[in-house]
Amino acid sequence: AVEMRISCPSRSLPHALSERGFFCCFFHYFCVVLYHFVHSRPGSAERQDALLGRIVCLPDLVGNSLLGRSPAVFFPQHYFPLLGGAVLQVLHNVSTSLRGGLDCSVSFVSHILGKVCIHGRQKEILSVLVPHLTDLTKSDCIWQRICWWLVECVPDRWMEAVVLGFVQRAPGADVLSRLLGNLVVKNKKAQFVVTQKMLLLQYGYTTAVLQNLLGYLSLDGPRRALLIKVLQELLETWGSSSAVKHSPVEQQQYISKAILICLSHLKEPEIESCRQELLTSMMEGVKCHLESSLPQIRRLGMIVAESISSKINTDGPVLKFQVKVIVKFLSDQAAQSHIQPGLECLQGWGIHNLLGQPVPVLPLWANSCLYFVDSDDDLIPYDMSEDKELKKTKAPVYIRDCIEILTGSEDLDKWEEAVKALESLVRKNPAAAREVSVELAKILLHLEEKTCLEGFAELRQKAQVAVLTTDPIPVAQYLTSQFYSLNYSLRQRMDILDVLVLAAQELSCAKGRGKTKHSGAQNPRIQLLPESGSSKDWRRIVDERIKSKTRRLYFSFGQGQSQVEQPSRPNEFNSLAGHFFFPLIQNFDRPLSTFDLLGEDHFVLGRLVHTLAVLMYLAVNTMAVTAMGKALLEFVWALRFHTDSYVRQGLLSCVSSILLSVPAEHLLQDVTEELLETRSWLEDVAEKDPDGDCRRLALQNLLLMENLKKKLETAPS
Repeated sequence: AVEMRISCPSRSLPHALSERGFFCCFFHYFCVVLYHFVHSRPGSAERQDALLGRIVCLPDLVGNSLLGRSPAVFFPQHYFPLLGGAVLQVLHNVSTSLRGGLDCSVSFVSHILGKVCIHGRQKEILSVLVPHLTDLTKSDCIWQRICWWLVECVPDRWMEAVVLGFVQRAPGADVLSRLLGNLVVKNKKAQFVVTQKMLLLQYGYTTAVLQNLLGYLSLDGPRRALLIKVLQELLETWGSSSAVKHSPVEQQQYISKAILICLSHLKEPEIESCRQELLTSMMEGVKCHLESSLPQIRRLGMIVAESISSKINTDGPVLKFQVKVIVKFLSDQAAQSHIQPGLECLQGWGIHNLLGQPVPVLPLWANSCLYFVDSDDDLIPYDMSEDKELKKTKAPVYIRDCIEILTGSEDLDKWEEAVKALESLVRKNPAAAREVSVELAKILLHLEEKTCLEGFAELRQKAQVAVLTTDPIPVAQYLTSQFYSLNYSLRQRMDILDVLVLAAQELSCAKGRGKTKHSGAQNPRIQLLPESGSSKDWRRIVDERIKSKTRRLYFSFGQGQSQVEQPSRPNEFNSLAGHFFFPLIQNFDRPLSTFDLLGEDHFVLGRLVHTLAVLMYLAVNTMAVTAMGKALLEFVWALRFHTDSYVRQGLLSCVSSILLSVPAEHLLQDVTEELLETRSWLEDVAEKDPDGDCRRLALQNLLLMENLKKKLETAPS
């Protein structure tokens, strides 16, 4: 009758009934129809499917028949909650019938629930069902059985949508257990969704959803076996070097959260049964995490390894990392201010709140290795209240005195004063510094800390930069030649890269430039230190320049006005750029006995790539910029499929620097074919790369290319 009325020529509802009254009448008859299906055979499958389709698709049918002038009550956001209310009414009738000794079937209602969820309307219908079923199942075993039948009778093709809906909207693991029962044990599809898809194949769910899911598995004997199995598979993924290299950081954070929640639910007998497996997984996982170039991945490895160690070694020594910085671990958008049920045992692990509270984590590398340090908290300090400060040693006044002290003196006070004074002496006496510049560079490159001098690394770096900027060509030639030489530590090689970048930045922002901006962007303030997010700092500067360029293009095309850029003054890095750049880009593919950039030393390769990107950026307006851009594009092309995401980010930053620094006409004239190939590669990265930063950088470069094309098209011939 409803379908006939909807499709009648007048396309209007009966005048005798209001919109709401009509819908209430419809639902009264709908409940009668459902109850008929509950108490009798539903007839042919074709008839049942037809009725099911009419019920679930009624808003679409009404909208099509009334040409978009549907009553508001037939809008999906109104219709499906009312449909949920009708389902609840039918389930109440089923409960009454069961208490009266009658047999009932809820399969048709399950089919309705499944089809509504697969149509993407879980939120609307479950927002009605879940709160009511939560209250009804608290102390009523019949209602619990009805809920279990309701989900168990959902066809497999719709099971995933139903399970996801319940897991996401249940207010806790205990409620989810009452609503689903042992569904994951009885139904293979539900088991796959819960133990595989939501944990290993997807990673967009909140911490609360993970707690619901894993807490549900832990609350019943038959399901606890699945909890152990899930933990083993999570640890296998967490400890896979391939997964660490190729998975997005967000997915690795998600898996780490799941592992910690699983550990919080383990009981002592279960830990005892899998202790050796946990230990093996911990050792393999922490190794591949600490080898990563990304700081957040290394931190995750340390957090999870420390947690596993604390869980399996309750009576013995546990793995502890030196605490130097405080970070937020895996903060969720809705960070919670208290420990969730089931996570109390995480306290005392060094992980006080999984859900967003500060957690102690180590910086990852100190002098190219990880230190494990005992705590000195139990030592009683000496009383030094009566001590008097000794007379300070005089600072050296000549550069050669500094050289003599740093190379031969055993007086530690003199050594400290020489380190502190060297930078200012070099800058005050450039002529004297040039006489011994290469010797000074060698001494500083090999200089090791003899005392606990505060800020030693920074003082040494500033002195190296001062020497390099005072006598750029010979010192740059020395440093770049040493980068690929034998018998240097990774720390020293990264020091070379840092000093080259800082000196190039200082030279390119010369004193005579005044307040002139660097080609429309702010002067870059780059600090490449081993534990800093330097690539993010310089990338932010490049982002600002990209925005400024994009804005100029917008005004030019959108408003029809041409904005003339201010003429740039000569870059004092002009004659030096090649000495800094070209020696670094050579020999990168030649492995040495102690150094292999394309192999295990990919972290240094990532730093090298980012360094080349910065040097390219600073070489804007120099004579060598076009040759540098062409060489760098070939370098990028050779490494474009590198497995390490930090390296790929650097390569994409190189492309940004090329597009920003090399004149557009030179790009199209000298590297046209290479640009076309690069564009194709960028499109592939933007679509398929697992790393979010790589995708963002690729899109940024595509935008730059598009703006470059538009600019050339509108330029006067």
